[in-house]
Amino acid sequence: METITPNLFERFNQWITESIMVKLFSIGFLILILLIPASWIESLIRERQGRANEVIREVSEKWSGDQTLSGPVLMIPFTKIETLKRWNDGKQIEELKETTHKAYFLPETYKVTSKVSTEKLQRGIFDVAVYESDIAMAASFDTPDFTSWNIPDEQVHWKEAILINGITDLRGISENPVIQNGSKKLLSEPASDVGLVIEAQQYLQTEYDGEVATATRSKLVSGIVTPLGWTERANFVSDFSIKLSLKGSQSLYFVPTGKSTEVKAEGAWPSPSFEGKLLPEHRSVTKEGFSASWKVLSFNRPFSQKWIDSEQSLNGAEFGLRLLIPADQYQKSMRTAKYGVLIIILAFTALFLVEITTQIRIHPFQYILIGVALIVYYTLLLSLSEQVGYNIAYAISSIATILLVSFYATSFLKRRRIILLFSTLMTCFYVFIFVIIQAQDFSLLIGSVGLFLIIGFLMYFSRNIKWYNDQKSMASE
Repeated sequence: METITPNLFERFNQWITESIMVKLFSIGFLILILLIPASWIESLIRERQGRANEVIREVSEKWSGDQTLSGPVLMIPFTKIETLKRWNDGKQIEELKETTHKAYFLPETYKVTSKVSTEKLQRGIFDVAVYESDIAMAASFDTPDFTSWNIPDEQVHWKEAILINGITDLRGISENPVIQNGSKKLLSEPASDVGLVIEAQQYLQTEYDGEVATATRSKLVSGIVTPLGWTERANFVSDFSIKLSLKGSQSLYFVPTGKSTEVKAEGAWPSPSFEGKLLPEHRSVTKEGFSASWKVLSFNRPFSQKWIDSEQSLNGAEFGLRLLIPADQYQKSMRTAKYGVLIIILAFTALFLVEITTQIRIHPFQYILIGVALIVYYTLLLSLSEQVGYNIAYAISSIATILLVSFYATSFLKRRRIILLFSTLMTCFYVFIFVIIQAQDFSLLIGSVGLFLIIGFLMYFSRNIKWYNDQKSMASE
């Protein structure tokens, strides 16, 4: 019987079909191709996070923005008289020049108590944390001293003395402020420019990784101004009390204007974030709510007790709290998506080892379909997490994807034992990623140990694979 020798094309086609190296290169090429839709998934998550931030801004604009209280500050104008000398026709002439300036004084003691009532406003599927705060302030001033500036008392405009309280967003004032100087009730009025130079830090959430960053807000020039009605130094009363009902969104900050400042805040919000330049001295956070207290001395801040005009600003020591919404699905979805390539590599490696050990041929198109299913998994996770939360969405998406891939694998993996093994491996992969996402502080350690064990597992099960056809080479000898 005549033996038919395959031609060159047939031998090349057979080599392409059976070569392990070609198979490895084709799988690697498919993984690189799947990186493109994987990057699209991350862009989609960023877009949804950006939309959520946009909704927060829109709701805040209609309700009231984040608030920073800077005050109380005592402002008293004065006239400065200077003698100017100039020469005219060889003669020295002295002229008096009068200029008006503003002197600012900060309180010796400043105590604040804030009770924060919180709620969630919804816009579509997005939640925005807003609050109403009842704030009680007590401040005590020393008698204003102008001697260090060489200003006699008769040049001080006591009649024009005012008390300034800086407020970021005046729309948040829900009741008329109650301000008392001693036992005397005072009337106040809003002002778009209170004369203070203040630049507070705004704490922002990045769109895709959940990290907290800071950005300098524009100058806080709005607030309430209270004429004090003093006619002379003898009318000075040192003690002030202020009651304020203030609405805001997300965050509430305080500027420690007192030489000794004490702030207490409490509310029924289970997930506050205490931020700013100074952390609370005492804090308590439970499921029912939070309480925190700060104590700040003048040594802890970068500005002095008094100044003239715009010699200094009141920034650099603000502190407070931010109301966090536990719906962190975007941050977790982004972190999960970063492991997408790892899941694809592990799944393709498992299929490749099955293909080598069982002599089952898996077509590259079948690899592609499985890879696409693993990519679509992240859109399913993102969309479900916006509705039911990350943990439940992760379970639903993972189970659905594992069942889909396993069911499709029955078309080329004929043995139930192999299909069950492959499904178990996929389940282990997703459980491994979930553990890493949840354990943020130990994610690097868990990930490193897990990958080490996976590599060891692959080494163990691939130890008996004949990567080169040794029997054929020995027979030819």
